[in-house]
Amino acid sequence: MQKLLITFGTRPLAIRLSKLMQAKYEVLHATSEEVPSVLKDKYLNIPTGTNPIFSHEVLKLALDLDVQMILPLGATEVQAISESIQLFEEYGIRIICPDKNELLAIDVLFEPTKELPLSVVLDRVDLISGQPVASIVNGLGVISDSGEDFVLAVLK
Repeated sequence: MQKLLITFGTRPLAIRLSKLMQAKYEVLHATSEEVPSVLKDKYLNIPTGTNPIFSHEVLKLALDLDVQMILPLGATEVQAISESIQLFEEYGIRIICPDKNELLAIDVLFEPTKELPLSVVLDRVDLISGQPVASIVNGLGVISDSGEDFVLAVLK
């Protein structure tokens, strides 16, 4: 079973995505936020997305734990890691977010509500449903009814 690392792992959105994807992937949670000591063994510690070493530390963690995919949920994390996608792919690790050029051109939804039908798109496939999608943008988001428009969903 492939390993999927989700950042902002303590947030309800991360828990929701875990439940939707745990049948297909071994889901790991990482966070830069404070975690109560009784829960520390459930969350991996990473720096904040604004930290200059964020991408390198996440890469090191992914290599140490044999992670195949990373889904960054924080806006600053997406921005930081989008600049390093090629580096991760050289090690066989897929980053599930738009690249830095795509980020400039797409709409972004902050703090998506639980009512929204979210998709996790990687290479034109929704990893939650397993169905093909028309969107060429990778990441967590909302796909329009026509299937052609994609709005990236992130946490602040």
